Amino acid sequence: MPKNGDRFSEKIRLMVRNIIVSPRQILDDIALCLVFFTRLPLPVFDFRGRSLAAAIWAAPIAGLVVGLIGAIVFATAERFGLAMGPAAALALVATVVTTGCLHEDGLSDVADGFGGGKSRGRKLEIMRDSRIGAYGAMALALSLLIRWSALSQLVDPTQALFALVAAHAASRGLLGAFMHLLPPARDDGLSAGAGTVSLEIAIVGAVLGAIPLLLLGIGGAIAALILLGLLFAAFHALCLNQIGGQTGDTIGALQQVSEIAVLLVASVALS
Repeated sequence: MPKNGDRFSEKIRLMVRNIIVSPRQILDDIALCLVFFTRLPLPVFDFRGRSLAAAIWAAPIAGLVVGLIGAIVFATAERFGLAMGPAAALALVATVVTTGCLHEDGLSDVADGFGGGKSRGRKLEIMRDSRIGAYGAMALALSLLIRWSALSQLVDPTQALFALVAAHAASRGLLGAFMHLLPPARDDGLSAGAGTVSLEIAIVGAVLGAIPLLLLGIGGAIAALILLGLLFAAFHALCLNQIGGQTGDTIGALQQVSEIAVLLVASVALS
């Protein structure tokens, strides 16, 4: 009888073999993540019933694209003589516009729900409300301020490139694992509709997200991994305690706090 480790290894081999013989599937998954996680004017794709849960391994690639766009804007601003502060602000604007404030919206909803709701049901109700409250406004302001402050510490466009690519890829690499480990908190939400993320997909996404952290140097990569692990565990426990699972909003909030963490590490490791 095969051991659990053997069965898992066989699953990994089958998945890798499927990817190798199906390059179209790779492109479909990347395209699906770009369509979902960005507002880039992409052509209409036929995903042939491919679910977000199956494609979530490619989320770090979508993050890499977002980071590259921010880095290009940063370099262009610096080229025209702007100081690091304004260049960082424009780079941040570029990334937010590229994603359509997708994750920022989740962060503000989670802050409002967790901060203002007394019961699980009330928290979920507040999170579904499109209006922003005091907790959400403060969370958004702090997120933008901290990210801008971290980017402002970088002294040249190359450092900005490394920081933005690492932050946007790594923060999205955690999303599949989060969806795998936590059940949907509601039956009719975006997360529930995305499907179930398998362990193999979660691992591939996490590894792809972790690789760009090497741009921060070995020490920076290790520090970022430790910090991301601690934040992931803490947020996992918080969501279980507050609403008994995860929603699309909590996934967005996880991306935001993870991006902030990597940018803070980058501001120290690269400057």
